Amino acid sequence: MIILVTGAAGPTGAAVTEHFTKHGHTVIGVDKDDVDLLDRAAVQALAERIDAEHGRVDGVVHLVGGWRGSPSFDRTDLADWDSLHDLLIRTLQHVSLAFEPLLRKSANGRFVIISAKAAGRPEACGDAYTAAKAAAEAWTLALADALRGTPGAATILVVKALVNDAMRAAKPSAKFAGFTDVRDLAEAIGGLFDQPAEQINATRLDLTT
Repeated sequence: MIILVTGAAGPTGAAVTEHFTKHGHTVIGVDKDDVDLLDRAAVQALAERIDAEHGRVDGVVHLVGGWRGSPSFDRTDLADWDSLHDLLIRTLQHVSLAFEPLLRKSANGRFVIISAKAAGRPEACGDAYTAAKAAAEAWTLALADALRGTPGAATILVVKALVNDAMRAAKPSAKFAGFTDVRDLAEAIGGLFDQPAEQINATRLDLTT
């Protein structure tokens, strides 16, 4: 399979890349130093290069994220919204619009985003973050509708937060209760390819339970 991982430079991207490469798949990892995902023309050019080289994409794992919070609802800095809009929504829009046609060429295409439990229960101090996550979910569900009736699926994986080995090493006494290990996340993403598209398309799979 041909798997595109956006936001690939961090620990989560590394875990997802490792999962797919160890199973013999081709992973194309990109980060901000490779392609500016806020530049739609650049993202489209990336899709055209992958199409020319591989003729399709079998999976798009969109890992671009970010978080902003505020001391209270009334002290929310709307500059945080601007930043989160770009990170969580605009990059998703550019990637999904460019790669939806390539997913349609796959016999088993999968598009995945990682969302937060908080998006379903927004809190005052995370208003900008949860609103951006909710918008990203809605956009992904629209993509899922576009893929309905094809072998492809768009799926939202929900976590409380992610944890990796470096975080555990930095805080050895921390419990990280309810956090999802990045390797478990990678396994869950890989498992989506083993399930029928109609069962996972437009679904919100909770990894916190």
